[in-house]
Parts: sequence; structure tokens; C-alpha cells
Amino acid sequence: MGFTLCQTNINTDFMKKIILSLLITTSAFAQNKLEEVVSFGKNQPIGVAVDYASNRLFVSFPHSEPFLYALTEIKDGQRTPYPNAAWNWYMPAEYATHFYNVQDLYADGKGYLWVLDSKPSGSASVFGDDGKKEEGKFKLVKINLATNRQEKTYYFGGLDKTKSGLNDVRVDTQRNLAYLSDPAQKAIVVLDLATDSVRLALQNDASTTADVGYILKIDNVEMKDENGNPFKSDVNGIALTSDNKYFYYKPINKDALYRIETKYLADASLSAKELSTKVETVTTQAGVSHGLECDAKENVYYGHSPSHSIRYVSPDGKVHTLVTDDRIMWADSFGIGSDGYLYFSVVQLNRIAKWNKGQDKVNYPFRVFRVKI
Repeated sequence: MGFTLCQTNINTDFMKKIILSLLITTSAFAQNKLEEVVSFGKNQPIGVAVDYASNRLFVSFPHSEPFLYALTEIKDGQRTPYPNAAWNWYMPAEYATHFYNVQDLYADGKGYLWVLDSKPSGSASVFGDDGKKEEGKFKLVKINLATNRQEKTYYFGGLDKTKSGLNDVRVDTQRNLAYLSDPAQKAIVVLDLATDSVRLALQNDASTTADVGYILKIDNVEMKDENGNPFKSDVNGIALTSDNKYFYYKPINKDALYRIETKYLADASLSAKELSTKVETVTTQAGVSHGLECDAKENVYYGHSPSHSIRYVSPDGKVHTLVTDDRIMWADSFGIGSDGYLYFSVVQLNRIAKWNKGQDKVNYPFRVFRVKI
């Protein structure tokens, strides 16, 4: 009888722990509810930025049909061309004063929006070499959010535009530098904002290079083109801490997440070997990711397409799931507002015809979502 009572107490205590765990899980899941912010029909969004102070939301679109605007501000659930309609007129011959193919956005917390207008040459595209060797088109536009006017444009002096594939941008306001991922050159591009000149950092480093044979498999489908060539991207997603101390980065086709102190990344006197020794492996368990974003607590957020989730890596290197939802597919670009929400675009790149033997498998409409963090 004594044994039976003891066993009953153990079972009761165990059940209490199970129930408590379920309550905590349910509560956390309820808090992390996915919310649709805006939808775009068949216009595929890519870049997302949120001005932290004002919670103004900006979304960019690559130049592909159907095309409406390159850069927009979302007001009352509607797109407004930003900074004005003229910048959004597609006029390749007047590239200096019109957007061509806006790839990424960054709100620096100092009242400026940075717009990466990037159209790699065919040989430098993640979509595969088309055999053309023409130069890509690249510029970085600095916009004053108080006046809604362009203040300066950078053209990446010294960048090999036949080989580059500039993808994402972050701006170190303390050092007057911009850091950009360049998967085509397997490098971090460091742009000196005082001179508009660049240098390549960590080029061909193990941390900027995709793993050989790493094939993306999403919803049990391998991501390959009609010729059987798998999708591959070297260093792609990047993030910068709010104090500009750490720069995080990651290839898509790699499970590891890396970081480096910006004081080393900014030091042009370090050799490639010396710089490589400064790289830190944050985790080897991140899995597939696309864009990255860092909050004030140094949690690094990213989309994990195979599990239809938004995950984050906490400062201790542990991987957590923030929200899971079937609508999350290829979360590409992120922004965090003072309202406590993480905003992100869902671009469904793996579902476009290129990776499905010519069949469009996108679940329309394209959307931007948000989730409380």
C-alpha cells in the first residue's frame, strides 16, 4: 500500500508538471500570434525596414512583372511610393535619380533610411549564370526620414560590378561604414561612406561560404531549377546590433550562424588570416535562413522555411521558435519597431516557376506579417 501511495504521488506531481508545461506553451503561443500587416497581390515584396522611433514601415519590391513601385511606405494598409513617385519611375537611362531594382532597406535609428538598389549581372545572380558579362547596377541611397528627401547616393567605387551580387546592407553609424553581403563574391563588402570606396572582407572564408552539397529541401521538395541545378547562396543574411558592436552573418546553404566585432571588420590593416581568427561561431544549429535581424537584447531573428517558422538565436547560442505558421515561407527581410513587433516579408522564392519546372506554385497574395517579440 505504501508503494502504491508513493507511486500515486509521483504520478500526480508528474501530471502537474505536464499541465504546467502545456499552459506555458499555450500562453507563449498565444502571445506569438502571426498578424498580417499588408498584402500585395502578385507584387513580390523583398526589403522591409521599420523606423524604430516612429514605427514607419517601408517595403521594397524587385523589378519584376507585375510591377508597381520599387520603394513604398505603408500607410493605413496601402502602398505609397517613397520618397516620391518620381524616384519610382522605371527609367534605366536615368539611373542616378530613379530606382532600378531595390533589394534591401535599413533604418539606422538615426533618422535615415538606406536603400540598396542592386541589380547584379547575370553571371553574379543567385538565379544562376546566364552567360552575360555586363556590369551590374549598384547604388546605395541615403534618405532623410524627416524631410523625405534623398541626401546622398553612393556608387561603390572599386567594386567589380561584373562579379558582385550585393544583397543586404547594414550601416555602422559610429564608424561611418556600410557592411553588405555579397554572395556572388563570398564576401562582406565594407563601404567607406566618407570616400565611397569599398574593400572586400572575409572573402572565401569558411564562414561566408555555403557548405558543399547542402541542398535546400522545403516541404519535401529539393530546390532545383529545370536543369537540376540546386539553389545556392553564400553569405546572405546579415544583422547589426543596436550598439554597432557585433555584425552577424550567414550563408543560406549552411546551418551555422557567425558574428564578428565591427572593430575588426572595420580594421583594414588586418590580413585575411588575421580577420578570420576574429570570427565567432554563434551556433551550428540555426538551419536554413534568409534575412537576419537583431533586437536590443541581441537576439538574432530569422526565417526557417523548412519548419514554416520564425526562429531566434539568444545570446547564449540557443535556438528558439518564436512562431510557426503555414503562411511563413521564405521570410526574407525584417524590421523591429518600438511597438514591440517584428515585421517581415514572405517572398516564397522556392515556389516561383524558376524552381518548379516552370510552374508557379506561389500562394498569393504576397504579404508582410508581424509578430510580437
